[in-house]
Amino acid sequence: MDDQTKLELEAAAFRRLVQHFDERTDVQNIDLMNLAGFCRNCLSRWYQEAAAERGIEMDKEAAREVVYGMPYEDWKAKHQTEATDAQKAAFDKSNPGH
Repeated sequence: MDDQTKLELEAAAFRRLVQHFDERTDVQNIDLMNLAGFCRNCLSRWYQEAAAERGIEMDKEAAREVVYGMPYEDWKAKHQTEATDAQKAAFDKSNPGH
């Protein structure tokens, strides 16, 4: 596989992941962190870091909007629920120091 095709496939997979997250707003970031060790915020940070590596200035909110499909505060107001004690305990156990 040539490099351009690989890049296109990786970009398509990223877009599909973002679409999947958009379709599964019921899955909270803390659930993602507890299960997979990363969440939408992590993905947006990685996006921002990739932009910075290429000399592109992007603030945290702009990167989050790419992943959330809307301003982060809007997404939180619309979809985020309060974490349960069990979710918080699982997070503390699986992500110490995060």
